[in-house]
Amino acid sequence: MTRGVLLPNVSESASEVATRIEALGYDAIWTGELWGTDAFVQLTTLAAHTEGIALGTAIANVFSRSPAVLASAAAALEERSSGPVRLGVGASTPKAIEDLHGFEYDRPIRRMHETVELVKAYTAGDGRVEYDGECFSTRDFPALEADVSVYTAALGPAARRATGRVADGWLPHNIPFEGLSGAFETVSTAAREAGRDPEGIEVAPYVPAAVAEDTEEARGVVRGHLAYYVGSGEGYRRAVGERFPEEVDRIAEAWHAGERGRAREEVTDEMVAALGAAGTPDEARSRLSAIEGLETVDEPIVVVPSNADDATVERTIEALAP
Repeated sequence: MTRGVLLPNVSESASEVATRIEALGYDAIWTGELWGTDAFVQLTTLAAHTEGIALGTAIANVFSRSPAVLASAAAALEERSSGPVRLGVGASTPKAIEDLHGFEYDRPIRRMHETVELVKAYTAGDGRVEYDGECFSTRDFPALEADVSVYTAALGPAARRATGRVADGWLPHNIPFEGLSGAFETVSTAAREAGRDPEGIEVAPYVPAAVAEDTEEARGVVRGHLAYYVGSGEGYRRAVGERFPEEVDRIAEAWHAGERGRAREEVTDEMVAALGAAGTPDEARSRLSAIEGLETVDEPIVVVPSNADDATVERTIEALAP
């Protein structure tokens, strides 16, 4: 069992945070990106200040960079890193792709599938790449030689089937942890149908986490995280709604009405427990250990919500260190 952490957004430099994360015994640092940061620039900086910890993107979308650019960036990072490199990719959301990047959100699952196949071909170090897909057609460029594992952020059944067919790992987010095994069956079935061993697919779920001396204070941080995702992303709403259908409707209604405080209040204690690890140090550690003990989970990723202050970030990362 390994344990990762999503690089938090705090006032000190990313390299200082990464050095401390590695010293605390975490096995991987993942970085996200949406607007204002670049995951590969951040990870290249971290590679110069770490000594073997795995580095990964969680996640890079499959619209704003071509498969060749993703492969080239991952290969360049692998060359500079002393630890493993993991490329986490996903389809993102119509809001981000259309309103920020200006691309049509067209056939996202197929695009993710072909992106993973092409990145793996481009980094295989074997011959020249020829590919004729529905989204991409490429020809006559040599493969790079880079040891890069490709993970997918997949919520719905179609995305999970694509994960099973082509990916090295799965990054679930906002699927209740006790439902991961059932959700992974879709991945497993698709893998077996493609002639792959599902046991070789790593499962690294996001674990929204917060630690405080007051349990309710910690839960409040995770409530804000869950309200944001349920309220602003239809895929996340559907994933959480599999277990909490009435609750997600109330959260989304409040969020869309601009009542963000009420949306957070609609996130129940049961939802926090099912989707995160929050509480006192002992409570949060116990919950994370239970998640790690689930048969499907290989590497939980500690994610301190962006609404947490610096003190909460530091307290959480230290309390949940391996």
